[in-house]
Amino acid sequence: MLKHFTSDHLSPKPVSPEPLSPEPLSQEQLKENILKGQCRPRTSQQSHRPAPGKRIFLFLRAGSTSAGIFLQKLARKSVIAFASLLMAFGCSVSNLANAAQNVPGGVYLWPLPDGANDVRYADRPVLIHNGHAVVGLSVKAALGPTKLSYTLGDKRQTHTFTIVDKRYTEQHITLKNKEMVNPNPEQLKRIRSESVRQRAVYESYTAPISLAGGLGTPLKGRTTSLFGHRRFFNGQARNPHSGLDIAAPTGTPITAPIKGNVVMADDLYYNGNAVFLDHGQGFISMYCHMSKISVAEGQIVARGDELGLVGATGRVTGPHLHWSVSLNGTRVDPTVMQRILASLEPSG
Repeated sequence: MLKHFTSDHLSPKPVSPEPLSPEPLSQEQLKENILKGQCRPRTSQQSHRPAPGKRIFLFLRAGSTSAGIFLQKLARKSVIAFASLLMAFGCSVSNLANAAQNVPGGVYLWPLPDGANDVRYADRPVLIHNGHAVVGLSVKAALGPTKLSYTLGDKRQTHTFTIVDKRYTEQHITLKNKEMVNPNPEQLKRIRSESVRQRAVYESYTAPISLAGGLGTPLKGRTTSLFGHRRFFNGQARNPHSGLDIAAPTGTPITAPIKGNVVMADDLYYNGNAVFLDHGQGFISMYCHMSKISVAEGQIVARGDELGLVGATGRVTGPHLHWSVSLNGTRVDPTVMQRILASLEPSG
């Protein structure tokens, strides 16, 4: 039987991310909804109130009155009726879907005005795909209004959007190898050197690469740790979990979920045998803890090409894949990036 393993946390059960919209919506409906825009508070006084959809869900969950029971039944019977309730609170399903991504560690999607170019966030160029700016938001991002800048004609302009709160849970792990928690001076020297190399990859911005087909999943297995968990190793707080952990037996093939260029393939202190793929325009993905690396730096890989095999190298408690996605120099939730790219796939 496959045991539960993760490099950052131990979780009693695999957890599936919540969908961005009600389950009955079709893929085409979801795509159309996400493209329509975002949900913003109407006034500054409302900016810290729960989103309209959240208020509806909290009311429905209460279920302590006949009205609550009636609404629960109504929502189950008709998605149309449910959407109407949401719109009565000033926000459509599509706006809720987009707003749900504007969180620390999420991805902001903005339809570009005709002729707009050189779009930047926090003074970094961002990914442009199918007429949209795809912007990574740091898991440590401040809540509230923030701005993109862009050039239109001969003028520099700004676009404001709002980052809303998301609470990530804590996970704790005990490591027998204490040097993986508190490295010695020689190990720290190695870690700092590797960090410089990795930062250079994350902060790079290269020519566009085809993202046709969207972002797949590199490994079939149990998701044992989600993005964003606040991590504690042997009781000591560390950075939030920067990716997704997927457990599978040692030797299971790990494949490229989308076309990319291998920009790093090396044995790293914390990450073990790791591969970094550059997908163009600051879109980087990383695959860690492999027992074997199957690619070389400079190699172009297509969707489905083998990158390596599942292993337990680096800071781990057992065999699994740590998979992370980075946009404009910051790590984001891979599952959100999957949904974003799926929404931008051409119809038909």
